[in-house]
Amino acid sequence: MATTVYMEALSPTMEEGRLVKWNKKEGDAVKTGDSLAEVETDKAVMELVARADGSLVKVLVPEGKTVPVGSVVAYIGAPGENVGGEGTGESGKVAAAPAPAAPVVAPSPVPIPLSPAVGAGSDRVKASPLAKRIARDSGLDLQGVQGSGPGGRVVKRDLEGAARPAATPAAAPMQPRTTHPAPAPTPVTRGGPAFEDVPLTQIRKTIARRLAASLGPVPHFFLTTEVDMERAAEAREALNAQLGDGGRVSFNDIIIKATALALTKHRACNAWFQDDHIRYWNDVHIGMAVAIEDGLITPVIKNADLKSLGQIGAEAKALAGRARDRRLAPDEYTGSTFSVSNLGMFEIDQFTGVINPPESGILAIGSIVQKPVVVDGVVTPRRRMRVTMSCDHRVIDGATGAAFLKTFKQMLENPLAMLL
Repeated sequence: MATTVYMEALSPTMEEGRLVKWNKKEGDAVKTGDSLAEVETDKAVMELVARADGSLVKVLVPEGKTVPVGSVVAYIGAPGENVGGEGTGESGKVAAAPAPAAPVVAPSPVPIPLSPAVGAGSDRVKASPLAKRIARDSGLDLQGVQGSGPGGRVVKRDLEGAARPAATPAAAPMQPRTTHPAPAPTPVTRGGPAFEDVPLTQIRKTIARRLAASLGPVPHFFLTTEVDMERAAEAREALNAQLGDGGRVSFNDIIIKATALALTKHRACNAWFQDDHIRYWNDVHIGMAVAIEDGLITPVIKNADLKSLGQIGAEAKALAGRARDRRLAPDEYTGSTFSVSNLGMFEIDQFTGVINPPESGILAIGSIVQKPVVVDGVVTPRRRMRVTMSCDHRVIDGATGAAFLKTFKQMLENPLAMLL
């Protein structure tokens, strides 16, 4: 007996999947665990694997089609076995297409008598106001029209296809004599279509759905501060000089580490809002926003407070690479307790992030730029960075968020504080 292959829920939030590519074709032998197809979920491209041995006897969903979770996409059975599915009858054999119905031939319109006068006699016939106006405009005599409306009333549809009187050619108007006729305008064309409609990808659908679930229901408020990054930059340069070719520490790695350590001191910000309670996390899992070709995904650095800068850097690089290749596993992009979104590399000075429910906060990191700053009464150039924290007011109050930002700022302005 054939085994049904379903569109499986390949991620915790997956509701539908787009079949990107069949790795097996009809007639191919398959074994349990073989990759049957590549499926685009709401987060990544994942493999749909075989749950039985046999032959791929029937494929029901073509490449590129999106179907809901639980839909039948194929059958695995014995070679040559007849199975059900789209386009098959109850016996498993392909059902014959029904014979086409005889074509319906519409009767030729009956010519309508015309009066020399435009619309003559129309006012004495039962007709709708629209039909009368059409008759007047077209020069039709409604007396010869069989009405199909209530009580034999002539309506618009009775005039469709009716013959029209030949137009009397009007005398050509006198043309003024000109010695220099105006040139005809030159048409301007783009040489291509005016627009292109591109279907939403699964990840873009998810982004749209989650943003609507965040900005609408979640009461956001925002806190902005400016951080002196001079010491953090010096510490980074010293670390990279020491590491040499063994790895590089980025500003983003330092920011993630400072965020994680600050959250251990401000547990009220390391929280999820639930329907009837608030979940305060002891573990610190930082979601790191990564831009990919068709949207945004947030891989998670688990227990970031317990990891060194080198570990965070290596993990962040690997996760970002898999995110861009759409190869993240579900446990690599779920479970974050707080998120960081960094647009500093795009020379964005300041922005606000959208909270990723059920989290209660996100940091939006701007670029690091040199600014004139007064230090000990002297104007001097310093590397500065603006940070905005988006807070869910159901969980975080203004003073709570401000205290967290103060600790975060102290750690970046004095990197030795991360060792305490």
